[in-house]
Amino acid sequence: MDANDIKSLHAAVKQRMDTSLDHARREMAALRSGRASVNLLDPVQVEAYGSMMPLNQVASLSIPEPTVIMVSPFDPSLSSAIEKAIQKSNLGLNPASDGKSIRVPIPMLTEERRKDMSRLVHKYAEEARNAVRQVRRDANDRLKKLLKDSKISEDDERRALDEVQKTTDQHVGFIDEIQKKKDAELLGK
Repeated sequence: MDANDIKSLHAAVKQRMDTSLDHARREMAALRSGRASVNLLDPVQVEAYGSMMPLNQVASLSIPEPTVIMVSPFDPSLSSAIEKAIQKSNLGLNPASDGKSIRVPIPMLTEERRKDMSRLVHKYAEEARNAVRQVRRDANDRLKKLLKDSKISEDDERRALDEVQKTTDQHVGFIDEIQKKKDAELLGK
């Protein structure tokens, strides 16, 4: 094993941690804060042309007002399918269609609902931190095995372990930032 193998291990670690971070971002973006966000409709799947498709592939999404998402289907014949998909999405939204476009008003959240969502944000953040730590554990185990098999030196292992830890700390910091921002958005801090 040489420096290139350690570099490829670090690249794989960073890529897996980035994936965990992106997943946390997407989950938190889908949480409703009382303000309109096109990410809120990311989980919506529409039955179109014989298959299920993400809403953003069959319509353009915009925010004309802070509490309204405007959905403009690329194909007007899909309006009713889009409306049904949004209603069935368990997001608690009631879309209204005028034939050409669909207005999705975002209702204001109660204080209790905001606290529930804040707990969910903390849960998503903790899951992401755990996923990042699991990647670190896997990488550290691999490095220790390489040392045991005499494929890398103790100095190489120590440097590689430090690098993995730095990457872990960086990603946990990013997750903490995302959590703080979403909490502030939800709880109005």
